[in-house]
Amino acid sequence: MGILDGKAVVITGAGRGLGEAYAMHAALAGASVVVNDNDGDLAERVAEHIRGYGGRAVASTHTVADPSEAAKIVELCVDEFGRVDGLVNNAGLNYETAPWEDDPETIKHVVEVNVLGVIYVGIAAMRAMRTTGGGSIINISSGASFGQRKLATYSATKGAVASLSYSWALDLESEGIRVNAVCPVAHTRMVWKSERSLRAIPADRTPGKVAPLVLFLLSDRAEGITGQVIRCNGRQLHIVGQPYFKQPILESDNWDTASVERAFTGVLQAHLEPYGLEKRMPPRLRALVEPSQTA
Repeated sequence: MGILDGKAVVITGAGRGLGEAYAMHAALAGASVVVNDNDGDLAERVAEHIRGYGGRAVASTHTVADPSEAAKIVELCVDEFGRVDGLVNNAGLNYETAPWEDDPETIKHVVEVNVLGVIYVGIAAMRAMRTTGGGSIINISSGASFGQRKLATYSATKGAVASLSYSWALDLESEGIRVNAVCPVAHTRMVWKSERSLRAIPADRTPGKVAPLVLFLLSDRAEGITGQVIRCNGRQLHIVGQPYFKQPILESDNWDTASVERAFTGVLQAHLEPYGLEKRMPPRLRALVEPSQTA
């Protein structure tokens, strides 16, 4: 008995890398799988591999970036397997560039896939899940949402995915649908193109080491877990804290420019947050800290 026996799941961007690992592991855990990828040869190869092991799988080449095409991905799952119990919104694009050199057409395409694609497939899936009593949606986010050099557009899309997951979790809890986001770290083709990522991610952190987290969240064993962003890099597994309103919270009946400046000079500059994955300290805060370190 696998933990996904009897379930039907959709996995987007499943032709290779992390998506392929999620699809293979889901099938081995008993799920019937829609293997979606806009590269039809890759999608069919993964589906054939699953069927070769005795699993149930069908390939989909529909694009997530078009709402009607996204709906067909979910419709295929219902037509083939009778229902949709799980969705892994994995399809995504990534590229590096200095922000002042970014290209509007590339930006648009990445947002269409990484954000709108998640929304389009997610909405179609939740509509199907509501008719059968619930399910699990897993949106793939990234630690890059904290801020990462030369990845501004990608980082922004992954921050949007995290925010979307929080909101959907609130809306769908009463419908029996759990929504979580996963921030995977793995050595995949996406990072082979990036010297920065290639240096940062050891080659032994394979997609298969992240897949067990996704299987757990798809399964009924994750009942009661929703609204979470969870990071896994193969060795480490931890919850990502949600943004919060930081103390101290200053109050005034009428904030003007002068009083805002006094608030920062007198109080708030000591509470400025480090930013980015590298936790870079703001210059104003560095100026406060560094003299005390050399005194």
